[in-house]
Amino acid sequence: MRKKLLLNRRAVLMAAGAAAGVATGLVAVPAIGATTPATTTSGARTVRVPRTRAKSVTGAAARTVQAEFPVEHVGVSWTGPRRGASIRLIGQDGSRGAWTALQPVCGAGADGDAGDPAKSVSALVSAGGAAGYELRLPDGATDVRSTAIDTVNGPSTKVATAATVGRIEDVEYITRAGWGADESLRFKADGTENSPQAYYPAQVMTVHHTADANGAPDPAATIRSYYYLHAVTNDWGDIGYHYLIDAAGLVYEGRYSGTDGIPAHDASGKMVTAFHTSGNNSGNLGIALLGNSNEQPPTDAARRSLVRLLGALSSYHGFDPEAAVTFVNPVNGVSKNVQMINGHRDWLSTECPGTTLYGDLPALRKDAAAELSQPQV
Repeated sequence: MRKKLLLNRRAVLMAAGAAAGVATGLVAVPAIGATTPATTTSGARTVRVPRTRAKSVTGAAARTVQAEFPVEHVGVSWTGPRRGASIRLIGQDGSRGAWTALQPVCGAGADGDAGDPAKSVSALVSAGGAAGYELRLPDGATDVRSTAIDTVNGPSTKVATAATVGRIEDVEYITRAGWGADESLRFKADGTENSPQAYYPAQVMTVHHTADANGAPDPAATIRSYYYLHAVTNDWGDIGYHYLIDAAGLVYEGRYSGTDGIPAHDASGKMVTAFHTSGNNSGNLGIALLGNSNEQPPTDAARRSLVRLLGALSSYHGFDPEAAVTFVNPVNGVSKNVQMINGHRDWLSTECPGTTLYGDLPALRKDAAAELSQPQV
């Protein structure tokens, strides 16, 4: 197994090009086997990203909404049956589209949430610049909230991002600043942080799909919409995953973890708690592939990036990707026997990470283990 490397996040940041229409900082995850970055060049740059605009409505009024801006995504949440919900979009000319079934995203949430994650349902739908939407929800649905979200057309704001360049092995990722995370969304109106970071040693890695439509034309904008849905609409205080991967294989930094360690970790190597497996979040690292893997497998590029990321993180933590382990929740002591690399459905009643991706997990474990035996480049 190649040696793991502790790297300060600020030592390896780099600004590079544009991805999905947003100027990005591309960074590598911990090098496998290297002892120092090959080169570093300090600097800084300012990029411009669209300001997220959103309109949230609750109760009966949430079923018919028109916004004062083009609606790029619609986030919907309710308590009740998962099936039977649908949406139709209202065009800018007032026309109504066809009714389309809502595909719930994988159920999760913050540890200790009062709601039952099996009954708390949410969905994110691409709306393509619609003027509004109408919803049909299943009988018995309560606590209804819908949010019109625009992460594309709003006035742009300047974001300062580090531009230190480092070359380390294998996996590059786009920073939160790179995909346009509005860090103010992590805070309440009184200025307090909604979900302050808590850190525990990582024990397992859980694979997800986001369950939205495949082939998002602007993955960074989709991630900004998920960020708003999770942080504000669902009141989690941040995006629920530690890392996300798009169809092109680009890796994105997820849950905020400070600036003194690699993404998802603090300087000592402990992992920040996220919101991807309600009740079992602490010590559980979550990676989500954008799109729906129920019938369509991930793209080859997305799968390759997932394998490399799982291998790199296994090296960093000293994990055996093919091991069966006992996860012990560090908060309440409850234990569960799982695979080191597992799927969301191993924790909760959900279809996530989709039938094709879940069925591929044994091969993914073997491929991630093979990454550890690769010679250092």
